[in-house]
Amino acid sequence: MNILILSAGTRNKIVQYFKKAAGDEGKVIATDCSNLAPAVYDADKFYLVPRITAPGYLDLILDICKKEKIDGVFSLIDPELSLLAKEKDKFLAVGTTPIISPYDLVETCFDKYRMYQLLSEMKIPTGKCFVDKESFFEVLHKGEISYPVFVKPVKGSASININKVASDKEIEVLFDLYDNLMIQEFMNGQEYGADVYIDMISGRCTSVFVKKKIKMRAGETDKSVSVKDDALFEMIQKFVEKCGFCGMIDIDIFKINGTYYISEVNPRFGGGYPHAYESGVDMMTQVLRNLSGKENPVRIGDYEEGICMMKYNEIAIVNIKEEDIVEG
Repeated sequence: MNILILSAGTRNKIVQYFKKAAGDEGKVIATDCSNLAPAVYDADKFYLVPRITAPGYLDLILDICKKEKIDGVFSLIDPELSLLAKEKDKFLAVGTTPIISPYDLVETCFDKYRMYQLLSEMKIPTGKCFVDKESFFEVLHKGEISYPVFVKPVKGSASININKVASDKEIEVLFDLYDNLMIQEFMNGQEYGADVYIDMISGRCTSVFVKKKIKMRAGETDKSVSVKDDALFEMIQKFVEKCGFCGMIDIDIFKINGTYYISEVNPRFGGGYPHAYESGVDMMTQVLRNLSGKENPVRIGDYEEGICMMKYNEIAIVNIKEEDIVEG
Protein backbone atom coordinates (compact mmCIF):
# COMPACT_ATOMS: atom_id res chain seq x y z
CA MET A 1 0.00 0.00 0.00
CA ASN A 2 1.30 3.43 -0.97
CA ILE A 3 0.22 6.45 1.09
CA LEU A 4 0.44 10.14 0.18
CA ILE A 5 0.54 12.59 3.09
CA LEU A 6 -0.19 16.14 1.96
CA SER A 7 1.13 19.21 3.77
CA ALA A 8 3.18 17.07 6.17
CA GLY A 9 4.74 20.07 7.92
CA THR A 10 6.03 19.17 11.36
CA ARG A 11 3.97 16.00 11.82
CA ASN A 12 6.94 13.64 11.77
CA LYS A 13 5.28 11.03 13.96
CA ILE A 14 2.40 10.54 11.52
CA VAL A 15 4.87 9.86 8.71
CA GLN A 16 6.91 7.50 10.89
CA TYR A 17 3.85 5.55 12.04
CA PHE A 18 2.63 5.04 8.47
CA LYS A 19 6.08 3.90 7.35
CA LYS A 20 6.08 1.30 10.12
CA ALA A 21 2.58 0.12 9.17
CA ALA A 22 3.37 -0.03 5.44
CA GLY A 23 6.59 -1.97 6.00
CA ASP A 24 8.71 -3.05 3.05
CA GLU A 25 5.66 -3.61 0.83
CA GLY A 26 4.51 0.01 0.72
CA LYS A 27 5.78 3.55 0.36
CA VAL A 28 4.96 6.73 2.22
CA ILE A 29 5.20 9.85 0.06
CA ALA A 30 4.98 13.35 1.57
CA THR A 31 4.41 16.82 0.16
CA ASP A 32 4.83 20.33 1.46
CA CYS A 33 5.21 23.83 0.07
CA SER A 34 8.49 24.23 1.97
CA ASN A 35 11.63 22.14 2.01
CA LEU A 36 12.05 23.21 5.63
CA ALA A 37 9.13 21.02 6.68
CA PRO A 38 10.88 18.41 8.84
CA ALA A 39 8.28 15.63 8.44
CA VAL A 40 8.96 15.22 4.72
CA TYR A 41 12.47 13.90 5.42
CA ASP A 42 11.01 10.91 7.27
CA ALA A 43 9.08 9.88 4.15
CA ASP A 44 10.31 7.50 1.45
CA LYS A 45 9.99 10.33 -1.06
CA PHE A 46 9.20 14.04 -0.90
CA TYR A 47 7.58 16.38 -3.42
CA LEU A 48 7.98 20.14 -3.07
CA VAL A 49 4.66 21.62 -4.23
CA PRO A 50 3.14 25.12 -4.42
CA ARG A 51 0.55 26.38 -1.94
CA ILE A 52 -2.87 24.74 -2.23
CA THR A 53 -4.32 27.99 -3.64
CA ALA A 54 -1.92 28.00 -6.60
CA PRO A 55 -3.37 27.37 -10.10
CA GLY A 56 -2.98 23.76 -11.14
CA TYR A 57 -2.36 22.50 -7.60
CA LEU A 58 -4.99 19.75 -7.77
CA ASP A 59 -3.72 18.48 -11.13
CA LEU A 60 -0.20 18.32 -9.71
CA ILE A 61 -1.35 16.20 -6.75
CA LEU A 62 -3.33 13.92 -9.07
CA ASP A 63 -0.21 13.47 -11.22
CA ILE A 64 1.77 12.47 -8.12
CA CYS A 65 -0.95 9.94 -7.26
CA LYS A 66 -0.72 8.40 -10.73
CA LYS A 67 3.08 8.43 -10.87
CA GLU A 68 3.55 6.90 -7.41
CA LYS A 69 0.57 4.53 -7.65
CA ILE A 70 -0.93 6.00 -4.48
CA ASP A 71 -3.62 3.91 -2.79
CA GLY A 72 -4.71 6.44 -0.18
CA VAL A 73 -4.24 10.17 0.37
CA PHE A 74 -4.95 12.53 3.26
CA SER A 75 -3.92 15.97 4.42
CA LEU A 76 -2.74 17.29 7.77
CA ILE A 77 -3.98 20.87 7.33
CA ASP A 78 -7.56 22.10 7.50
CA PRO A 79 -7.76 24.16 4.26
CA GLU A 80 -6.86 21.10 2.18
CA LEU A 81 -9.48 18.78 3.67
CA SER A 82 -12.35 20.43 1.82
CA LEU A 83 -10.43 20.13 -1.44
CA LEU A 84 -9.90 16.40 -0.94
CA ALA A 85 -13.53 15.82 -0.04
CA LYS A 86 -14.91 17.96 -2.87
CA GLU A 87 -12.69 16.38 -5.52
CA LYS A 88 -12.97 12.81 -4.24
CA ASP A 89 -14.17 11.43 -7.60
CA LYS A 90 -11.11 12.79 -9.41
CA PHE A 91 -8.85 10.94 -6.99
CA LEU A 92 -10.87 7.73 -7.29
CA ALA A 93 -10.58 8.00 -11.07
CA VAL A 94 -6.78 7.66 -10.80
CA GLY A 95 -7.02 4.77 -8.32
CA THR A 96 -6.47 6.81 -5.13
CA THR A 97 -8.87 6.89 -2.17
CA PRO A 98 -9.10 10.16 -0.22
CA ILE A 99 -9.20 9.34 3.49
CA ILE A 100 -11.71 12.01 4.42
CA SER A 101 -15.32 12.47 5.53
CA PRO A 102 -18.04 13.63 3.08
CA TYR A 103 -17.68 17.18 1.80
CA ASP A 104 -20.78 18.65 3.48
CA LEU A 105 -19.70 17.20 6.82
CA VAL A 106 -16.17 18.58 6.43
CA GLU A 107 -17.63 22.01 5.70
CA THR A 108 -19.85 21.73 8.77
CA CYS A 109 -16.81 20.98 10.93
CA PHE A 110 -15.14 24.18 9.75
CA ASP A 111 -18.24 26.29 10.34
CA LYS A 112 -18.51 26.48 14.11
CA TYR A 113 -22.08 27.75 14.06
CA ARG A 114 -23.26 25.01 11.70
CA MET A 115 -21.62 22.45 13.99
CA TYR A 116 -23.42 24.01 16.96
CA GLN A 117 -26.72 23.69 15.08
CA LEU A 118 -25.99 20.05 14.18
CA LEU A 119 -25.12 19.12 17.76
CA SER A 120 -28.21 20.92 19.06
CA GLU A 121 -30.46 19.09 16.58
CA MET A 122 -28.96 15.79 17.74
CA LYS A 123 -29.56 16.82 21.37
CA ILE A 124 -25.86 16.49 22.16
CA PRO A 125 -24.71 18.93 24.87
CA THR A 126 -22.63 21.81 23.47
CA GLY A 127 -21.90 25.42 24.36
CA LYS A 128 -24.44 28.07 23.29
CA CYS A 129 -23.44 30.01 20.17
CA PHE A 130 -24.65 33.26 18.60
CA VAL A 131 -23.83 34.80 15.23
CA ASP A 132 -25.34 38.19 15.99
CA LYS A 133 -24.61 40.19 19.10
CA GLU A 134 -28.22 41.33 19.59
CA SER A 135 -29.40 37.74 20.15
CA PHE A 136 -26.56 37.22 22.59
CA PHE A 137 -27.34 40.42 24.53
CA GLU A 138 -30.99 39.35 24.79
CA VAL A 139 -30.06 36.00 26.31
CA LEU A 140 -27.40 37.65 28.47
CA HIS A 141 -29.85 40.12 29.99
CA LYS A 142 -32.25 37.27 30.75
CA GLY A 143 -29.51 35.66 32.81
CA GLU A 144 -29.32 32.55 30.60
CA ILE A 145 -25.63 33.12 29.87
CA SER A 146 -22.91 35.15 31.58
CA TYR A 147 -19.47 36.58 30.99
CA PRO A 148 -16.80 35.67 30.11
CA VAL A 149 -17.53 34.37 26.61
CA PHE A 150 -15.39 33.68 23.55
CA VAL A 151 -15.60 35.76 20.40
CA LYS A 152 -14.12 33.89 17.45
CA PRO A 153 -14.35 33.58 13.66
CA VAL A 154 -17.21 31.37 12.49
CA LYS A 155 -14.62 29.62 10.34
CA GLY A 156 -11.09 29.16 11.60
CA SER A 157 -8.60 26.78 13.19
CA ALA A 158 -5.53 26.57 15.42
CA SER A 159 -7.11 28.94 17.97
CA ILE A 160 -6.42 31.92 15.69
CA ASN A 161 -8.16 35.24 16.49
CA ILE A 162 -10.05 33.86 19.48
CA ASN A 163 -10.76 36.45 22.16
CA LYS A 164 -12.03 35.85 25.68
CA VAL A 165 -14.20 38.86 26.54
CA ALA A 166 -15.98 40.05 29.66
CA SER A 167 -18.05 43.06 28.64
CA ASP A 168 -20.61 44.39 26.15
CA LYS A 169 -18.11 47.03 25.04
CA GLU A 170 -15.48 44.44 24.04
CA ILE A 171 -18.05 42.59 21.94
CA GLU A 172 -19.15 45.82 20.23
CA VAL A 173 -15.55 46.70 19.37
CA LEU A 174 -14.72 43.25 17.96
CA PHE A 175 -17.90 43.07 15.87
CA ASP A 176 -17.15 46.57 14.50
CA LEU A 177 -13.60 45.55 13.57
CA TYR A 178 -14.19 42.12 12.04
CA ASP A 179 -16.75 40.28 9.95
CA ASN A 180 -18.09 36.72 10.31
CA LEU A 181 -17.69 36.48 14.07
CA MET A 182 -19.64 34.41 16.55
CA ILE A 183 -20.03 34.42 20.31
CA GLN A 184 -19.55 31.11 22.10
CA GLU A 185 -20.39 30.27 25.68
CA PHE A 186 -17.30 29.83 27.85
CA MET A 187 -17.25 26.22 28.94
CA ASN A 188 -15.61 26.30 32.33
CA GLY A 189 -14.78 22.66 32.83
CA GLN A 190 -12.19 19.96 32.31
CA GLU A 191 -11.11 19.62 28.68
CA TYR A 192 -10.74 16.26 26.97
CA GLY A 193 -9.75 15.15 23.50
CA ALA A 194 -10.90 12.09 21.57
CA ASP A 195 -9.07 10.44 18.69
CA VAL A 196 -11.66 8.50 16.72
CA TYR A 197 -11.59 6.16 13.72
CA ILE A 198 -14.66 5.36 11.62
CA ASP A 199 -14.27 2.39 9.29
CA MET A 200 -14.31 3.47 5.63
CA ILE A 201 -16.11 0.28 4.58
CA SER A 202 -18.59 -0.55 7.34
CA GLY A 203 -19.19 3.01 8.58
CA ARG A 204 -18.84 1.74 12.14
CA CYS A 205 -16.79 3.50 14.78
CA THR A 206 -13.89 1.12 15.48
CA SER A 207 -11.62 3.13 17.79
CA VAL A 208 -12.07 5.82 20.42
CA PHE A 209 -9.15 7.05 22.52
CA VAL A 210 -9.84 9.69 25.16
CA LYS A 211 -7.24 11.86 26.85
CA LYS A 212 -7.66 14.32 29.69
CA LYS A 213 -5.83 17.49 28.70
CA ILE A 214 -3.43 18.72 31.35
CA LYS A 215 -1.64 21.51 29.49
CA MET A 216 -2.27 23.24 26.16
CA ARG A 217 0.07 25.24 23.93
CA ALA A 218 -0.88 27.16 20.76
CA GLY A 219 -4.21 25.31 20.57
CA GLU A 220 -2.65 21.83 20.78
CA THR A 221 -2.38 19.36 23.63
CA ASP A 222 1.04 19.56 25.27
CA LYS A 223 0.50 17.17 28.19
CA SER A 224 -2.32 14.67 28.67
CA VAL A 225 -3.30 11.42 30.36
CA SER A 226 -5.40 8.57 28.96
CA VAL A 227 -8.81 7.99 30.56
CA LYS A 228 -11.85 5.79 29.96
CA ASP A 229 -15.57 6.43 30.33
CA ASP A 230 -18.14 4.10 28.79
CA ALA A 231 -20.79 6.84 28.71
CA LEU A 232 -18.48 9.10 26.69
CA PHE A 233 -17.51 6.23 24.38
CA GLU A 234 -21.20 5.57 23.67
CA MET A 235 -21.96 9.25 23.01
CA ILE A 236 -19.06 9.58 20.57
CA GLN A 237 -19.88 6.32 18.79
CA LYS A 238 -23.50 7.28 18.21
CA PHE A 239 -22.57 10.81 17.11
CA VAL A 240 -19.94 9.89 14.52
CA GLU A 241 -21.89 6.98 13.05
CA LYS A 242 -25.14 8.94 12.75
CA CYS A 243 -23.34 11.88 11.10
CA GLY A 244 -21.49 9.63 8.64
CA PHE A 245 -17.90 10.56 9.46
CA CYS A 246 -15.18 8.57 7.73
CA GLY A 247 -11.59 7.76 8.65
CA MET A 248 -9.79 9.56 11.45
CA ILE A 249 -11.26 12.53 13.31
CA ASP A 250 -10.39 14.54 16.41
CA ILE A 251 -13.02 15.79 18.88
CA ASP A 252 -12.68 18.47 21.57
CA ILE A 253 -14.83 17.84 24.64
CA PHE A 254 -15.53 19.54 27.97
CA LYS A 255 -16.86 17.95 31.15
CA ILE A 256 -18.95 20.33 33.23
CA ASN A 257 -20.79 19.21 36.39
CA GLY A 258 -20.62 15.58 35.27
CA THR A 259 -21.93 16.22 31.73
CA TYR A 260 -19.84 15.92 28.57
CA TYR A 261 -20.12 18.73 26.01
CA ILE A 262 -18.77 18.41 22.47
CA SER A 263 -17.01 21.62 21.50
CA GLU A 264 -15.40 21.10 18.09
CA VAL A 265 -14.74 18.34 15.55
CA ASN A 266 -11.68 18.22 13.31
CA PRO A 267 -11.96 15.73 10.40
CA ARG A 268 -8.27 14.78 10.43
CA PHE A 269 -5.52 13.50 12.71
CA GLY A 270 -5.36 15.74 15.77
CA GLY A 271 -2.09 17.17 17.01
CA GLY A 272 -2.24 14.89 20.04
CA TYR A 273 -2.79 11.66 18.09
CA PRO A 274 0.68 10.27 18.98
CA HIS A 275 -0.66 9.77 22.51
CA ALA A 276 -3.29 7.39 21.15
CA TYR A 277 -0.83 5.53 18.95
CA GLU A 278 1.75 5.06 21.70
CA SER A 279 -1.07 3.75 23.92
CA GLY A 280 -1.89 1.05 21.35
CA VAL A 281 -4.58 2.72 19.19
CA ASP A 282 -3.07 2.16 15.74
CA MET A 283 -5.16 3.99 13.14
CA MET A 284 -2.48 3.60 10.45
CA THR A 285 -3.06 -0.15 10.29
CA GLN A 286 -6.81 0.45 10.18
CA VAL A 287 -6.38 2.78 7.20
CA LEU A 288 -4.28 0.21 5.34
CA ARG A 289 -6.79 -2.57 6.10
CA ASN A 290 -9.62 -0.44 4.69
CA LEU A 291 -7.62 0.41 1.56
CA SER A 292 -7.06 -3.31 0.99
CA GLY A 293 -10.84 -3.86 1.14
CA LYS A 294 -11.05 -5.25 4.68
CA GLU A 295 -13.25 -4.03 7.54
CA ASN A 296 -11.68 -3.33 10.93
CA PRO A 297 -12.91 -4.94 14.15
CA VAL A 298 -14.50 -2.67 16.75
CA ARG A 299 -11.98 -2.05 19.54
CA ILE A 300 -13.34 1.03 21.28
CA GLY A 301 -11.46 1.87 24.47
CA ASP A 302 -8.84 -0.83 23.88
CA TYR A 303 -6.01 0.84 25.78
CA GLU A 304 -4.78 1.40 29.33
CA GLU A 305 -5.73 4.31 31.55
CA GLY A 306 -3.06 6.47 33.15
CA ILE A 307 -0.71 6.62 30.15
CA CYS A 308 0.74 10.15 30.02
CA MET A 309 1.96 12.07 26.99
CA MET A 310 4.49 14.89 27.33
CA LYS A 311 5.51 16.76 24.19
CA TYR A 312 9.02 18.17 23.95
CA ASN A 313 11.09 19.94 21.32
CA GLU A 314 13.21 18.07 18.78
CA ILE A 315 15.23 19.28 15.80
CA ALA A 316 15.97 18.06 12.28
CA ILE A 317 19.22 18.88 10.47
CA VAL A 318 19.27 18.91 6.65
CA ASN A 319 21.97 20.19 4.31
CA ILE A 320 20.31 22.67 1.90
CA LYS A 321 22.05 25.51 0.07
CA GLU A 322 20.72 28.90 1.10
CA GLU A 323 19.58 29.73 -2.43
CA ASP A 324 17.58 26.46 -2.57
CA ILE A 325 15.57 27.08 0.61
CA VAL A 326 11.82 27.36 0.01
CA GLU A 327 10.08 28.75 3.09
CA GLY A 328 6.54 28.16 1.83
